[in-house]
Amino acid sequence: MKKSSPPHIRAGLFAMIAAASLAFSSHATPPDLARVQVLLKPKASMTEVALHALLSSHGAAQNGMVQAIKVRVIQVPAKAAEKLIDALQNHPEVEYAEPDFTAEAIGTANDPLFTQGSQWHLSKIQAPSAWDISTGSTSVVVAVVDSGVRASHPDLAGKVLAGYDFIANDSDPTDENGHGTAVAGVVAPASNNSIGVTGVAWLNPILPVRVLDAAGSGSYSAICNGITYAADRGARVINLSLGGTSSSRALQDAVNYAWNKKCVLIAAAGNNGNNIAVYPGACSNVVAVSATDSADVRPTWSNYGSYVDVAAPGVNVTTLYGADQYAGWNGTSFSSPVTAGVVALMASANPLLNNAQLVDLLLKNSDDIGAAGYDVYYGNGRVNAFRAVVAARNYVTPDTTAPVTTITSPANGSIVSGTINVGVSATDNIGVTRVELFVDGNFLAQALGASAIFSLNTLNYADGAHTLQARGYDAAGNVGSTSISVTVRNNTFADSTAPVATITSPADGSRITTRSLKIYVNGTDNVAVTKLELYLDGVLSGTSTASSTVFTWNTMKAAAGSHTLQAYAFDAAGNVGASALITVWK
Repeated sequence: MKKSSPPHIRAGLFAMIAAASLAFSSHATPPDLARVQVLLKPKASMTEVALHALLSSHGAAQNGMVQAIKVRVIQVPAKAAEKLIDALQNHPEVEYAEPDFTAEAIGTANDPLFTQGSQWHLSKIQAPSAWDISTGSTSVVVAVVDSGVRASHPDLAGKVLAGYDFIANDSDPTDENGHGTAVAGVVAPASNNSIGVTGVAWLNPILPVRVLDAAGSGSYSAICNGITYAADRGARVINLSLGGTSSSRALQDAVNYAWNKKCVLIAAAGNNGNNIAVYPGACSNVVAVSATDSADVRPTWSNYGSYVDVAAPGVNVTTLYGADQYAGWNGTSFSSPVTAGVVALMASANPLLNNAQLVDLLLKNSDDIGAAGYDVYYGNGRVNAFRAVVAARNYVTPDTTAPVTTITSPANGSIVSGTINVGVSATDNIGVTRVELFVDGNFLAQALGASAIFSLNTLNYADGAHTLQARGYDAAGNVGSTSISVTVRNNTFADSTAPVATITSPADGSRITTRSLKIYVNGTDNVAVTKLELYLDGVLSGTSTASSTVFTWNTMKAAAGSHTLQAYAFDAAGNVGASALITVWK
């Protein structure tokens, strides 16, 4: 069983690694300091043989993979790393290559006293009022991608799902640091049970994903694996109370993968007290959260900048500590799960909302503090659970689905004359308000409801091809349409043109070599071919109503010597066309 270690008490604990640093492999055993890791994404055109040869030439080898985003984890001697990255970045069959940077748990900041305190943050975000609407849902999973979670803590009983450890590469994501357990205690511990603390989201299960080691450090490759793992296992919300100051295409790819699976990703903005971007918080499709105190003021250690989306309580947030204790924690690491809990309540109150809608409602329903409107310290404001959950519950998803419209009669390609009926029908996910008919792009008529039969006098149109278009409308203004082509033929005329009949195979003079000979016949006409006939040695042997067909002749019964084949094509006016006489030999 993994043992828990209390966090170290010092200012700026777990400072992020410098942007130019290379991360070592994050495994349970100490890494080989003479080798470093590189993240490589080859293009689809690159073969495994070519990749292996390229790596081998630099003394490098594949040491793992982020399967979901097709990124290879490459281990290379430290002295050859810079040369390898340069070679990979300039290789035509490599999409990108970058160091496997290190991220750290964004833990306690200045004044990190572990003092027992009240859960002031819940009343500040109006969580009790939000709970009157929703206390969460067991179907909305919150992933804690962190140092793991100690599921044995009394306040997590029955709340922690089976997860994964990407440090030891096993299925036991037990927390060896304490940071992830504290984060889980903010977002969704067992609540309303007369034990310990109350979480923002009472009923939502926690998916533990360990990507940080006992010291609170982890590689970007482990974090990428953790994010994609959580997305693949149905997490609706992913909390990332960790970060590094190095941007990464692989990390952005992992974030995009989860976003495309409808996840909402929440991340800490960082505790360095500056405006240097921290990732994944600064990635696109991630909500970055700065910290506030009980007076709605940003503590000096909380990061700021244009990547900050929203703020949340992060000073002396009472949560879990150790095996069965509680303590007050400081840092944007705890502002992030406050926000993740709010999003979990929103998604529980209205399961139909997608991730973009959840984020939009979260930001628009935050309390504006600091300078009016958006600012770099508080983003769109400090989160308000009550306002956000009310907005989520009341949100009506816009209807963007157009009706499916069909013309039931006449059939496409029909020849019509006189006055005809045009049947139009439409179906919709909500309801059809009206249908319309257009002829050659010009409005003809409309009718209320989902179906109608329109009368069309074809005498008003010249003989020839015309387009009929039907449109169906719903209450949201969505339009669905379909079109067919018909031929108007009102003026009768004498058809004196005979069809053309052709035997395309076998060729004249050819010898029969099979027991069953296929004879290909084609007919063409200025109007239409109505019938084809085949004559064998002057005797009718086959008839077809198609304009192109294949007749079969059983040659076993044919006498040796020459035989003649001839085809005839007929049209509706009684005109007949004969093919050339074909002679074949047996």
